[in-house]
Amino acid sequence: MKVLVTGGCGFIGSHFVRHVLSRDADVRVVNVDALTYAGSMENVAGITARHTFVHADIADAERMEKLFVREGFEGVVNFAAESHVDRSIRTPQPFVHTNLMGCAVLLDAARRHGVRRFVQISSDEVYGSAGEGRFTEESPLKPSSPYSASKAGADLLALAYWKTYGMEVMVTRCSNNYGARQFPEKLIPLMISKALRDERLPVYGDGRHVRDWIHVEDHCRVVYEVLRRGEAGEVYNVGGGCELENIEVVRMILRELGKPESLIQFVADRPGHDRRYAMDSGKIERTLGWRPQRRFEEGLRETIKWYAAR
Repeated sequence: MKVLVTGGCGFIGSHFVRHVLSRDADVRVVNVDALTYAGSMENVAGITARHTFVHADIADAERMEKLFVREGFEGVVNFAAESHVDRSIRTPQPFVHTNLMGCAVLLDAARRHGVRRFVQISSDEVYGSAGEGRFTEESPLKPSSPYSASKAGADLLALAYWKTYGMEVMVTRCSNNYGARQFPEKLIPLMISKALRDERLPVYGDGRHVRDWIHVEDHCRVVYEVLRRGEAGEVYNVGGGCELENIEVVRMILRELGKPESLIQFVADRPGHDRRYAMDSGKIERTLGWRPQRRFEEGLRETIKWYAAR
C-alpha cells in the first residue's frame, strides 16, 4: 500500500510516519510537507526505507495533480494544518488556505485518481466548549476560533465527498496531543522550554481551562487503525481520558523540573477561549478495539526529559 501522508514533517505527522513504517513492512509513505515554521526535516531524520519526501503546499492543485498521477496512492492521511489558535486569531487567512482549501485540493485529487481510503485528521476544538458530559460524534459543531472553524469546514467537506461521490472518507477528531518533537508554542513544550530557562510561564486567565490529553503515539496507533479498518463516512472521536486543568499541568512540569511555582505568571485570557474539552471515545473503543495505553504522568516525564536533553 502506498500512502500519502501530508504534514509528515510536523509533530503528529512525523510520529505517524515512523509508526506506519515500523508497523507494516508492506507500506510505502510519500510525505508531503510545506516545511513552514512547525515542520522540520529533523523530525524524520534517519528514515530512509520506504519513505519519500516531497516539499510542497497541499493547496497547490497543479503540484498535487502531478503527484497523484505519478504515485498512484491507495490511501491519504491528511495531517497538514495550521494548528495554533493564537496565530489563527492574529492572521486567519493561512488557516483557511491550508486547512480548508488544502483539504479540498486533496479530496478532489483523490476522487479523480481513485484513491481507496482518505483519513481527514481533525480536532476536538470543532465542538467548541463542553459544559457537562463529553462530546460524542453526534455533538453539534460550534467552533470558537478561525482555526477550529477551518477544521470544521474541512470535516464537512470530507464527509460530503463520501455522501456525494462514495469515497471511503473517515474523519478523526482528537484531543490535545503531547510528546517529543512538538513545536514549542503549545502549552506543554512552551512551559517546559521556559521553565528550563527559568523564564516566566504565561498562563491564560485563571489557568482552570480543562483539556483532555493524549500521548501522540496513542493517537498515531488509532489513525493507523482507522486507515486500515475504519468504516467509510464515519467520524471517530479520539480522547485520552485524561482531563486536567492547564494550571495543574504547569505545576506538574515545575515539580518534575524542581522549579518554583513563582515562575507562573497569569496573563489576560485569549479571546473566545474554550473553557473545557472532553471527548467520548466509546465508539472507537467498541468498533476498533482501541484504548489509550500511555499514562499521562509517565508520558509527561518522558516528554520533559526529551526537551531537557536538547
